[in-house]
Amino acid sequence: MPKEIQPIFDAIGGFFDSPVVQLFIQGLALFFIVLWFASAYWAFRDMQQRTDNPVMPYLAAAFIIVFTPAFFLVALLVYRIVRPHEKIGEVYERNLAEAAMLAEIESIPHCPTCDRRVHEEWIICPECRTRLKRVCPSCNKLVGTEWTICAWCGRDFERREALATIQSIPSKRPAQGEASVTEVPALPEPAQPSLRAASGDPRSEVRQPSQRPAATRPRVSTPAPDPLADG
Repeated sequence: MPKEIQPIFDAIGGFFDSPVVQLFIQGLALFFIVLWFASAYWAFRDMQQRTDNPVMPYLAAAFIIVFTPAFFLVALLVYRIVRPHEKIGEVYERNLAEAAMLAEIESIPHCPTCDRRVHEEWIICPECRTRLKRVCPSCNKLVGTEWTICAWCGRDFERREALATIQSIPSKRPAQGEASVTEVPALPEPAQPSLRAASGDPRSEVRQPSQRPAATRPRVSTPAPDPLADG
């Protein structure tokens, strides 16, 4: 080594051998070690907020620790690239926003037949002429066609319709001076039983008479006169 360069190396060696410089180097190394473990803990907590898998946070922390304090910055950069981009809370808020948007779309009245957007106060769809609502005869407010009772005045539609149906049935009333006669349906005549012979001959059919025969008087035999009794 040339003599001109030797004093430079001696000065550099003396600088690093100084107690102040040694203390600074030790503090810097401690800082990197603390930053290394802090990065592993940050990766653990960050992964807990981005996934429901209980194993993934430990794998993320172990990935940072394996790269040692000298290369943990490289591991931290790789982790930021491959980690999930949305947190669980952000995914939940996005799902709520989508659900609210769908509910808002469904709240817009549509025709059940042609699926056209209609106004809330329309009674009939102008496209397909489907009845959308009806007017309550008591309070003159719009009610749904499937409602059984008016929510505004409490009118019972089913009961009213049943009464209207009964009143619409025509009733026959007798004229003045005519007695009301109740028609009784005629009873069917009893069938006359018939008997047939076991041989199957139609001539052997015996019918039961419809009327009973008149009673006949018994014959009384009178004895003939004896000719010898006269003599």
